[in-house]
Amino acid sequence: MWRSLLSLAAIIAGAYALLVAFAYLTQDRMVYFPTSTLLTNPGDHGLPYEDVALVAEDGVRLHAWFVPVPEARATVLFFHGNGGNLSHRIDSLRIFHDLGLSVLILSYRGYGRSEGRPGEAGIRRDANAAWRHLREDRGIPAGEIVVFGRSLGAAVAAELAAHERPGAVILESAFTSAADLAAEVYPWLPVRWLIRYEYDVRGALRDIDAPMLIAHSRDDEIVPFRHARELEAAAGENTRLLEMRGGHNDGFLRTGAAYRQGLHDFLDRHLAR
Repeated sequence: MWRSLLSLAAIIAGAYALLVAFAYLTQDRMVYFPTSTLLTNPGDHGLPYEDVALVAEDGVRLHAWFVPVPEARATVLFFHGNGGNLSHRIDSLRIFHDLGLSVLILSYRGYGRSEGRPGEAGIRRDANAAWRHLREDRGIPAGEIVVFGRSLGAAVAAELAAHERPGAVILESAFTSAADLAAEVYPWLPVRWLIRYEYDVRGALRDIDAPMLIAHSRDDEIVPFRHARELEAAAGENTRLLEMRGGHNDGFLRTGAAYRQGLHDFLDRHLAR
């Protein structure tokens, strides 16, 4: 009997070891879900736009859209989540346009028409390239740039804002860190030993010197609302929490007018007219 139990334990241990190894080797597939085909563009929805070609520090060619507004009150640097591509963010582009904001929305490497493969260090370079484009190529003052990120993009936005000085920061549906979220999603795995990603939003907040809005839904089924509370506590005094309703991916739409008003009030308070 003992031999049988030991054999069973060895089989279970071996299977678990294989599962851990598989999770470690394939974690990129658990983090990034890019698609290459652009289903639409802002012009199809009545929004004038420009195709923008960028080059990251390591030579990777990137694609972005610039959606201008005449006499814009500011420019939003938009970092999207981990799935799809630019064409899935038209609703957000419309909202910012209606608020009088120009938008530069970046396609990370490996997404849409951008070259390369996604990864944390590479996406950081992509964000820097987008920032340089606004500052150097378009001559937009740092104080007139609003850094916006949703979900994974919130981590990208926070990292950028930690070493630049934007006029404001908006983090939507953000997690505290990749390790924190992964440990909740995969409690049966030693995630903190395995994970190769930091995406440490909470840590980045210590170095952000800009007004900040944290928008999050209490109904978020992917990133629990407590992440927003922890980020609010870690952020500086010049931070506001906007509570949304709806799911992780549609909260801003489900919240509707209250979401738009929350963005308007925040920007009206912190950006010069």
